[in-house]
Amino acid sequence: MKILIVGSGGREHALCWAISGSPLANELYCAPGNAGIAEVAKLVDIKAEDVDGLVGFAQENDIDFVVVGPEQPLVLGLVDKLDAVGIPSFGPNAAAARLEGSKAFSKDLMKKYAIPTARYERFTDPEAAKAYLSGEEMPIVIKADGLAAGKGVIIAENFDQADATIDDMLSGNAFGEAGAEIVIEEFMHGVEASFFVLCDGDNILPLASAQDHKRVGDGDKGPNTGGMGAYSPALVLTAALEQEVIETIAKPTIAAMQAEGCPYKGVLYIGLMLVEEEGVTKPKVVEYNCRFGDPECQ
Repeated sequence: MKILIVGSGGREHALCWAISGSPLANELYCAPGNAGIAEVAKLVDIKAEDVDGLVGFAQENDIDFVVVGPEQPLVLGLVDKLDAVGIPSFGPNAAAARLEGSKAFSKDLMKKYAIPTARYERFTDPEAAKAYLSGEEMPIVIKADGLAAGKGVIIAENFDQADATIDDMLSGNAFGEAGAEIVIEEFMHGVEASFFVLCDGDNILPLASAQDHKRVGDGDKGPNTGGMGAYSPALVLTAALEQEVIETIAKPTIAAMQAEGCPYKGVLYIGLMLVEEEGVTKPKVVEYNCRFGDPECQ
């Protein structure tokens, strides 16, 4: 097979390295790739967001299979356009990628199908958002609705910080269009972990758990950021808790997407908070990602 990997980070390097070891991979390309990836795949000078350019390359070079690494091309509909020209790919189409591309969509889905998550409300008006805050406890979580490269979540420690965050996001200063709508949700006290499953639209295949290092400073201080390191499996996610995640979150999510008319295919990253409620640990969804995490994939 001739296989094209889309992306340029450590996640894509890990995917290229693993796929290059397959007896099915005769020729391996990566667009745009990086210097390390060049050791295991041929680099293609097309940006991951250039959906039409990628589809054109795949057609011209008789690519048999495309593996999409980052979220942006998924949200932009790369899988849809590959489907339209008959090229198989790994990853959700644009409708299914809304699980990551829109926090509002994913929270509404969880609410509708009783998938455990934090209590929340959605806002486009700053004054309405601030009025809602007055009845809430601090700290509180404020999320940009759209994609913000893993940095669109602010944990506000007090009302002044929350007010400033609301103004910053809804004005478009912080995240542009991604912050045109925000989600405000209760702060969940607990331990974070991730769980990964492969999906074909109907079924799931559980992969593994992981924990990554979220806060930028020592002692878990400072803002959340991505890509700082991870380990797997996450020991806090016991076999019993993994089974609970599969039965109460993973399977219901795939069934919900099927019911909404947008079956989910690819890898589903479930960001979890393990919350203590009356002496019992309960897994709840923090967020979904529609691709492998980076650094967890590595």
